[in-house]
Amino acid sequence: MDNYAGNAATPVLTRVLLVLLAVPLMAADWHVAPDGKAEAQGGKDSPWDIQSALEGKHKVAPGDTIWIVGGAYKHPNRSNGSMGYVVRLAGSEEMPINVRGVPGQRVTIDGGLTIQPPSTWLWIRDLEILVSENLTKSRVFDEPGSHPKVYDRPWGGLNVYSGKGCKYVNLVIHDNAQGISFWQGATDSEISGCIIYDNGWKAPDRGHGHAIYTQNKDGVKTIRDCIMTGGYSYTVHAYGSKNAYVDNYLIERNICYNAGTFLVGGGRPSQGIRVRENVLHGVSMQIGYNAPHNEDCEIRGNMIVNGGLTINRYKKAVNEENVILGRDAARPASPLWTKVQPDPYDANRATVAVVNWRKQPNVGLDLAEFCKNGDRLRIINPRDFYGKPVALAVYEGRPISVPVEGEFGAFVVLKGEAK
Repeated sequence: MDNYAGNAATPVLTRVLLVLLAVPLMAADWHVAPDGKAEAQGGKDSPWDIQSALEGKHKVAPGDTIWIVGGAYKHPNRSNGSMGYVVRLAGSEEMPINVRGVPGQRVTIDGGLTIQPPSTWLWIRDLEILVSENLTKSRVFDEPGSHPKVYDRPWGGLNVYSGKGCKYVNLVIHDNAQGISFWQGATDSEISGCIIYDNGWKAPDRGHGHAIYTQNKDGVKTIRDCIMTGGYSYTVHAYGSKNAYVDNYLIERNICYNAGTFLVGGGRPSQGIRVRENVLHGVSMQIGYNAPHNEDCEIRGNMIVNGGLTINRYKKAVNEENVILGRDAARPASPLWTKVQPDPYDANRATVAVVNWRKQPNVGLDLAEFCKNGDRLRIINPRDFYGKPVALAVYEGRPISVPVEGEFGAFVVLKGEAK
């Protein structure tokens, strides 16, 4: 009897053990608040401070989420060159660590974020990043160069020096020295759905500070579904000297308008460049810079209005399905061209680009591919993401009327009531 019982129990216990092994450990939710403390427990009623949480001073495990409560988080170092809060959080491929703003709350990081080792498999999303001094102080300096000594405020922005498999999602990044610095140490990582505007400064030599400045060698860097406008220099600036690598990029479905050149190229030959389905208005696209030659690129399905496209010295270049209309080119007979792009990480969010050929004061947005009847919608100017929507509507199967100034408009569409 004892032997029978033991033999029968063995497969049962084995099955139970296998089930337990197949179930991941329970991920934890942690909380950060403006009045949080490093010695707190990290719960809703005992939140951490932001600096200790992001620097990895607590036992945040792969799969955990750090929720940041609404409010302003002003980094104490306000000197020239300060890049703000340092992030050192390491998740795993199966269980990344998430750092998120609480839904419906405005979380403002004043002074910047800098991603440093051992950060990896980390998702950061739904935050605003700015330098508050830029909202009141002059952005015009008499000193030339990329790092003027007279720049009397933090650098700010999102500065990514490390991390494999990281994602930076739906951030609002404005009024910094530079929007995003996305360097070679970050591999197989992604920027998605970010709104980036009015970064940089004016100097005697030129404008400085790009929406995205990036270099890459190994793995693929992805930049998708972002909106870039304003500022003092380039939109995408994937660039380096002959000693730097600008390889292996997927840059797709971004909207760039009223801003500087969209550049991918440098002094070293580039390879593995894919630039697809971007919408540019008042922005030119340049693929290749001054390298003696480049290897391969795919430039496909881009809409460029009031700008041009140049592809420099590529051994193999796919240049297909691009629409290029200069300032003096004849406009199509149709009144509108629109592109609606649902957000890959938020089912209640989409970006919309509108080319308003007839410059009508109001246009109808066809959102059928994004909405179903009864959806409540907020249509937002990306330059005023936290402000009053340009339109509120309930979708009833018809285009939604929105105001557009001039020939081009860009919008973010959100489903649901404001929280």
